[in-house]
Amino acid sequence: MNTGYVYAAAAFILWGILPVFWKQLDTIPATQLVAHRVVWSTLALLPLLWMTGHARDLRAVFRSPQRLFRQALAAIFVGGNWLGFVWAVTNGRMIESSLGYFLNPLLSVLLGVFLLGERLRPAQWLAVAIAATGVAWLAGQYHHFPWIALFLAGSFCLYGLAKKKTSLPALSSLTVETLLLLTPAAVFLASEHAGGRGAFGQVGWQMSLMMMASGVITAVPLLCFSAAAQRIPLSAIGLMQYLGPSLQFLLGRFVYEEPFDAGKLVGFVIVWIALAIYAASALAATRAKPNKLSSREPSQTRELPGQGE
Repeated sequence: MNTGYVYAAAAFILWGILPVFWKQLDTIPATQLVAHRVVWSTLALLPLLWMTGHARDLRAVFRSPQRLFRQALAAIFVGGNWLGFVWAVTNGRMIESSLGYFLNPLLSVLLGVFLLGERLRPAQWLAVAIAATGVAWLAGQYHHFPWIALFLAGSFCLYGLAKKKTSLPALSSLTVETLLLLTPAAVFLASEHAGGRGAFGQVGWQMSLMMMASGVITAVPLLCFSAAAQRIPLSAIGLMQYLGPSLQFLLGRFVYEEPFDAGKLVGFVIVWIALAIYAASALAATRAKPNKLSSREPSQTRELPGQGE
């Protein structure tokens, strides 16, 4: 068995059950939790970067203003995504947060159309239209616009867009991003402690240790994902990515018993149908590419996306 699938499953399962970790810290403000995640992630990622021989990536980024700007944008978007996710989990909005990650691939293709000039196949347009219908339906069921779902999907899509041309390995890229967020996070935590609002050291040693462990829980699934990306096709990773939000949905519904009636189920089913159409279209296109490439003359064969990066 290809170990890449094991690594991919491990990454998405860990991301899927991550809400359990943050749920144990729901008495602490999400802003402090995310600031601690930045600090402890930086301390966890820097040694890993050095041990894997990628420390030179840091020097390359900080010597290039253009690459540094892109990484700074990525840092802002991932920081916002972390904050939205932790807030949703600690405020009983786990099911709605899972919707955001289900919508992520569909919103990504729309960004590709409007910002990168990409063209969609008819099946992709159909998937986007059905998903929009599902979101509109859910807005009526929730009696408010599902802003947290769209914020999570949008911030993660913009994060991916900012990283599109950074050409850095995942570990190096995230390390740069946490380094850029480290100073504002540290200043914020210092001000919270100075004002007597700091949770670290005041909420018991178990919860303080959990805040420190946020660095490890950030790094481990990332390493698994990186290992998977090197071993299996991106199309397989694209299909397996739904494992994460599916687990989040199941946790919110059956473990934490968040409100979820038949009306909301209808909305989710509409979105899942859209995802099925999108996934089938992507899989069909992936299978068609080798046939098209093999029918060309060698001089006409273009390099596939991702090769040589």
